[in-house]
Amino acid sequence: MYAIVEIAGKQYKVQENAKLYVPLLKANEEDSITLDNVLLIGGNGDTHIGAPVVEGASVGATVLGHVKADKVIVFKKKRRKGYKVKNGHRQKYTQIRIDSISV
Repeated sequence: MYAIVEIAGKQYKVQENAKLYVPLLKANEEDSITLDNVLLIGGNGDTHIGAPVVEGASVGATVLGHVKADKVIVFKKKRRKGYKVKNGHRQKYTQIRIDSISV
């Protein structure tokens, strides 16, 4: 069984026991969270499509930790002007594990 859920404005296809990185959530480590924006549930021969969400469906997840992505270098330069700027950016993510999918 799988589900498509919306987390922080992005859509993810999830299955039970799957681990994924999502944009930073306001939850502590080892907290259980419930994702209510379930757009589709499929598998086992039947499919439930929401308009826009499936009524009564939810996905249970556990927060495993908060991490940062690899550094992205942002470099700006204008030739012949003596202008150079170098910045770095590390996006923050939350790692979650999908525990249950219920209809």
